[in-house]
Parts: sequence; C-alpha cells; structure tokens
Amino acid sequence: MAGGIGSRLQPLTHVTTKHLLPVGPYPMIYHPLYKLRQIGIRSIMIVTSRWNAGDMIRVLGSGSEMGVSITYRVQEEAGGIAQALALAEDFVNGGPVVVLLGDNIFYDHLGPFTEAFRQQKEGAKILLKQVSEPERYGIAELENGQIVSLAEKPSNPRSNYAVTGIYMYDSSVFDIIRKQKPSKRGELEITDVNREYLRRQSLTFDFLPNWWVDAGTHQSLLEANRLASTMDLQI
Repeated sequence: MAGGIGSRLQPLTHVTTKHLLPVGPYPMIYHPLYKLRQIGIRSIMIVTSRWNAGDMIRVLGSGSEMGVSITYRVQEEAGGIAQALALAEDFVNGGPVVVLLGDNIFYDHLGPFTEAFRQQKEGAKILLKQVSEPERYGIAELENGQIVSLAEKPSNPRSNYAVTGIYMYDSSVFDIIRKQKPSKRGELEITDVNREYLRRQSLTFDFLPNWWVDAGTHQSLLEANRLASTMDLQI
C-alpha cells in the first residue's frame, strides 16, 4: 500500500511520494518489497496514488530487477487502507493475501508469521508492537492474552500495543470491505475490517520481537534510516 499524499513529510513530499524517499541506500518501497520476496512472494500489487504512479513505475518498472512481478493499481482518492485493499480483489483471485504498508520499515523475517497464518486456514492475523506514542496508531487492547478491542488513533489509548501495517487476510476480507461505512474522516478504515474479524473470533495476532518503524514523519524517517543502515537487503 503506497497511496496517500504524505502530508506529514512535507515539504519532502511536494515533488514525489514518501515511498520513494531514501531509507538507507534504497527507496522506502524497496523494504516491503524485499520482505515479501524474502518469504517467496513474487506476485505483488502496488496500490499508489494517481499523482505518484508515474514516479513509482519509473523507479520499479515491472519488478524484474528485484526478482518479482509488480502489478499497479491507482487509488483515485485518499479513501483509506481498506479502500486501497479492495482494489486488489481481482489480483488476489480468491486466495489469502499479505498486506504491507509501504512506510513500515522493520527487521523481522515474516516467514514464521505467514506460516502460522497458513496453518489457521481462515480469518486474519495482525502483528503488534509496543510503542511510546500509542495515540499515533491503531491500538489493540489485550486481556488474558486475547485482543478485546481495537481503536484507531485513540486520544486516550487503553494500551501501547500498536497494530503495525502488516496484515494477513483470507478472501472474505473483500466481502467485509464491501459492507463497510466510511469513518468520520471519510475513509474506509482497516481497523474496522480487523474489528469484524475480531467479532467473528477469527482474528489472531503475534508480536514483532525486533524493531519496527512507521516512517511517516520526519523524526521516524530519520530513525528508519539509522536502523536500516544495519540491514543488508541484498537487492
């Protein structure tokens, strides 16, 4: 998912999308692409905005240089992550899907998590990480080792467990999105999708043990660059 206008990173994003800003020696978008390739996923859809699609294609092309095959879809408006995911329905073609937000930079290998999701056969899985500013994120409230509630950027968070931008869904996610109503900010929220899986008792979760950064602000972009310097993406 590489849409949006990158307002938190202006003026850096006046010319191009935040997903092409450097994180280490590579554009930001290379990091989620590498994480997918690392677990054997070669067929990838990038959902981007109409203003930045040309730049994205110029940088990534077909994906052949990275050993993947990239399909592009354009999200015409800033309508939320769930709206962007809905554009991938035909591409997913009835199978399970791994969704990564293009500004999430993290250390861990996704293999153990996707294998656990494969074993659960249906439903959804989200990955959590303790954060110092929970009001910036979707937050999961836990009791007795279970998620009991999910909130999108709450002003008074009930926990500091952020829902990272790493999601795994079965094909029913698209039916769920079709029944969604826009939030107060006019978007189809991925938190509402996850709430529906929680209501169905088919939402599982794991914790990311190592570092994770949402590189959507100036400070977090700087931190992502510092941490990414320790990684070798082998691109």
